[in-house]
Amino acid sequence: MRKLLRLCPVLLAVALLFGAGPAFAGKRVALVIANSAYQHAPSLTNPVNDGSVMARTLKEAGFDIVDSRHDLTAQETRRVLREFADRTRDADIAVVYYAGHGLEVEGSNYLIPVDAKLERDTDVFDEALSLDRVLVAVEPAKQLRLVILDACRDNPFGKTMKRTIASRGVGRGLAQVEPTSSNTLIAYSAKAGFTAQDGDGANSPFTVALSKHLTRPGLDVRRAFGFVRDDVLKSTGNKQEPFVYGSLGGEDVPLVPVKVTAAAAAAPAPNPQADIRRDYELALQVGNRPAWEAFLAQHPDGFYASLAKLQLEKIGAEQAHAAATEKAKQAEAERDRLAALGAQKDTQAKAAADAEAAEQIQLAAQKAKEQAQQQAAAAEQQRVNLAAAAPSAAPASTAGPAGTNVASLTPAIAPADLSRSVQTELGRVGCFSGAADGNWTTSAQRSLSQFNRYAGTKLDVKVASTDALDTVKSKQSRVCPLVCEHGFKTDGDKCTKIVCRDGYALNDDNECEKQRAAKPATAKPATAKRDDGDERPARQRRQAGGEAAGAAGGFGGAAGIAAAAGASRRSSGGQLFCNNSGCRAVNRGCHLEYRGGGGPGNDGNAEVCN
Repeated sequence: MRKLLRLCPVLLAVALLFGAGPAFAGKRVALVIANSAYQHAPSLTNPVNDGSVMARTLKEAGFDIVDSRHDLTAQETRRVLREFADRTRDADIAVVYYAGHGLEVEGSNYLIPVDAKLERDTDVFDEALSLDRVLVAVEPAKQLRLVILDACRDNPFGKTMKRTIASRGVGRGLAQVEPTSSNTLIAYSAKAGFTAQDGDGANSPFTVALSKHLTRPGLDVRRAFGFVRDDVLKSTGNKQEPFVYGSLGGEDVPLVPVKVTAAAAAAPAPNPQADIRRDYELALQVGNRPAWEAFLAQHPDGFYASLAKLQLEKIGAEQAHAAATEKAKQAEAERDRLAALGAQKDTQAKAAADAEAAEQIQLAAQKAKEQAQQQAAAAEQQRVNLAAAAPSAAPASTAGPAGTNVASLTPAIAPADLSRSVQTELGRVGCFSGAADGNWTTSAQRSLSQFNRYAGTKLDVKVASTDALDTVKSKQSRVCPLVCEHGFKTDGDKCTKIVCRDGYALNDDNECEKQRAAKPATAKPATAKRDDGDERPARQRRQAGGEAAGAAGGFGGAAGIAAAAGASRRSSGGQLFCNNSGCRAVNRGCHLEYRGGGGPGNDGNAEVCN
């Protein structure tokens, strides 16, 4: 891990106020290019961050024009250089800062745009930008032409690049260069032929040192790069040495001039607190444990030491929470594995107990992390407020020995208030529809889980945390989709009732569907009603009709016999059996079957008994 940049306070303000060098106050212009998102090579983490730091540093130094661009293609880079060349025509000082990939081919240096493929070594002449092209853009400046290259990284295309000629060399880092124009300096983040480090923080060691020294009022640019070299060597363990090529005259050439009124004024009294504050802000920018430990080694007591200790406690709590979360995941995975394998009950019970204990440790670490974050944020806000009220004054009223509880300046957020704030923000982005009552219930957990799903985050839903609050707050518009009930449709951030026009009705798919016209009812034709008075079966009525017809034909006077026996038939409720001898009721359990024939001496019906 790289060491922290040198934090020793440098008090040169008095000497600079009365220095012999002239104070130039001409027009100053700068171009900042930072390429991170390479399309055909691994992306770089730091260049865009480094570009932002340098652009801000130059703007605060009072440059008339600071054009900051990032992730440029080859065509865009050429256009930007043309536009910048027009701005340098009436400028006294012109600065170009580039962070990204650079490449040396046969002694010439090239800056690599984000769309370069570089499939073969000769492609660099078409797809990359020569360093000479950048020098042409700063050529019109009258007093100082400065090109800064934080591009001495390993060539990402070297392993796949085809060599068209075996003798053509593709070097490591950038090649040494000697400017042909006067008053021109070219600064490398690492000496020619060597590669530079990106560092462990958000910015490279070279850019951090530049932002600290390059724009000091009245400081000659050559001395500024000397201080930059010292800082980078120290922070990288002598593994990286920045280098400057070119030469200037005998007069000092500062990027930021000393004000004329300040030269005539009496020298201000030294302010040690201002130096400590600068060192603190540098450590805050780096933001890791070595930075704060180096700051405390230099400034072990006082107000800023107490703030630094709170920052260390926050980092420790965050690391402990990360370790506890990983341990809880491993315990849960082991418990699930044993359950799937059907291990013995006591083994599963022990694994379940371990998982439960790990989860409790994780929750405790989460609470400790949130408390440390809140204390550090409260203390930092107090420091910012004090600096705004009196930027050059020492915070004497709050300074104290090591161990002072600076976090007590501002009370921490209560858990209920934190839960209420998270619920309110979840409701704003459309993920929570309940009341923001501060109770972190199952409904609130489901809402945060839904936010994770649609926002692509992995926030812990078991507790309401400051991380969750900050993440949800960062979303400016709705995250979770609006879901309306049947009969309603989405209208912006609300549901409105669906109204169908005449002749249409809402179907099950929540769409208006045309209704079919109803068919008119038709009257059924009248049917003849049978005589229910005769309850005999139709077959019997046919048989009786046949018998009556036979009687009418003169077969034994059967009609009279049937009439005489009518009472008996009705009383028995069965059939009548008639022959030449007369008629009688069919015995119970029997019935008549017609077997054909009929007439005198030949009965057509026979009595059949079961």
